[in-house]
Amino acid sequence: MNVLCLHCDDKPGIVAAVATCLAQHACNIEESSQFNDPLSKQFFMRVVFSPIEDASLEGFQSDFKGIAGDFAMTWDIHDLTQPVKTLLMVSKEDHCLHDLLYRWKTGHLNIEITGVVSNHDTCRALAEDHGLNFHHLPLDSEHPKAEQEAALSDIIDDTNAEFVVLARYMQILSDDFTRRYDGRVINIHHSFLPGFKGAKPYHQAYERGVKIIGATAHFASKDLDEGPIIEQEIMHVNHAFTPQKMQAAGRDIEARVLARAVRLYTERRIFLHDSRTVIL
Repeated sequence: MNVLCLHCDDKPGIVAAVATCLAQHACNIEESSQFNDPLSKQFFMRVVFSPIEDASLEGFQSDFKGIAGDFAMTWDIHDLTQPVKTLLMVSKEDHCLHDLLYRWKTGHLNIEITGVVSNHDTCRALAEDHGLNFHHLPLDSEHPKAEQEAALSDIIDDTNAEFVVLARYMQILSDDFTRRYDGRVINIHHSFLPGFKGAKPYHQAYERGVKIIGATAHFASKDLDEGPIIEQEIMHVNHAFTPQKMQAAGRDIEARVLARAVRLYTERRIFLHDSRTVIL
């Protein structure tokens, strides 16, 4: 099963042209969704299709290039049966890593984990117990950021990882790194940013008497924790929630939100448009 993802300036006839081309090449449409953004005048479309009989995917792709040119489309076709090669990054907190590894092992996420990278050695045993390569890339006076990110890029390229998931990786990525892997790196953080920065955010939230906690998954960008948002979740809390109870609830939310963001990426439902996303 394949998925066609495209976006372009909104014009009449796009849906008809796509459907006609698929029909001419004996491809059955399994799922189709589209969105016309009234502000940017951009059109977004995601079509899941499967060739029937002796249909040729190559033949469809060849003919579709002409249609894409007519509408000045940006487009891709992906095989949804192929796991997405994914590199996981973590620091010391392991709740998101545990959750992703469980979902991967049980087949709930269509990913192939190519390794685990960390600036600490804390999660080595967890990764290696799952048969994964663990890469310890420390950040300190002897290992500056430029050197560490060069080693990280080598790991990404050597493993052919398409996708990088920051599963509570608590280091700022450089502008150069985020530009190089734009649209391929996602992050998760608690919902208190930018209000409660630094150490013990749940204690800060408790002291301010917050009534809502949550998490945000987003693409990594040069602006820390401000990249295009993919998924979010909140829950209500009250005065009875200690900082420890808030943190426990927050960790559950972070794991769920990150897993949903990973699934949306692997299903090719996310369209990046400037500083926001369209999710089909």
